[in-house]
Amino acid sequence: MDRATEKKLSAIEAKIEAIRKQLQNTGEMRPGSLTKQYKNPKEKTGAFYQLSYTYKMKSKTEYVRPHLADEVKRQTQNFKKFKKLVDSWIDLALEHAKLKMDFAKKNADS
Repeated sequence: MDRATEKKLSAIEAKIEAIRKQLQNTGEMRPGSLTKQYKNPKEKTGAFYQLSYTYKMKSKTEYVRPHLADEVKRQTQNFKKFKKLVDSWIDLALEHAKLKMDFAKKNADS
């Protein structure tokens, strides 16, 4: 394997390892969006929180008590961070695999 390819592969592997470490520290999570709703929207009275999400292709809505809203908000933010990290990992894994395949093809053609 040429030096440039090795260097790129090592850089990708280091990024993946950094993602793994971040994933270990993600904390509690849950999918969805938390919104503040009102029983009477015009006067903005009767506030309550609603969590909406889709899981296993089923849409769900849950009511959240006001004293739990901050915790649920943190959990949904952790889930979004988790998804972003996983997507980054997949992008890097695909790039890693492509580099290895391109290198193997280049050597087979030589």
